[in-house]
Amino acid sequence: MESSLTYAEGLKDVLVRKITAAEKKIVSLKLDYCRFVYGLSHRSKVTYDQVVYQVRSVDLDSMNRGENGEWSKPAVIGVRYESSQRKTDGMPVDLGMHWELHQG
Repeated sequence: MESSLTYAEGLKDVLVRKITAAEKKIVSLKLDYCRFVYGLSHRSKVTYDQVVYQVRSVDLDSMNRGENGEWSKPAVIGVRYESSQRKTDGMPVDLGMHWELHQG
């Protein structure tokens, strides 16, 4: 009986490592999806309510998979960007998923 418990513990450890590796791969693939489909990276500029923000973080967990297999835009957090001074200003703002990639 003890050998089956040892085997189960060893198998559990292997499965935990495989699941962890798969989760890391999913995060990496979602980041690639954001970059290539939405043009979004960590320092991208987005427009929300006619104001330009620089992205500070991307919430990959907010992405939903549609019936056609595509992923929705992620929610982002950004800080106001002043293009005339080429700097960011203020506190981070949760922009949700209603942003557009800034063209300019």
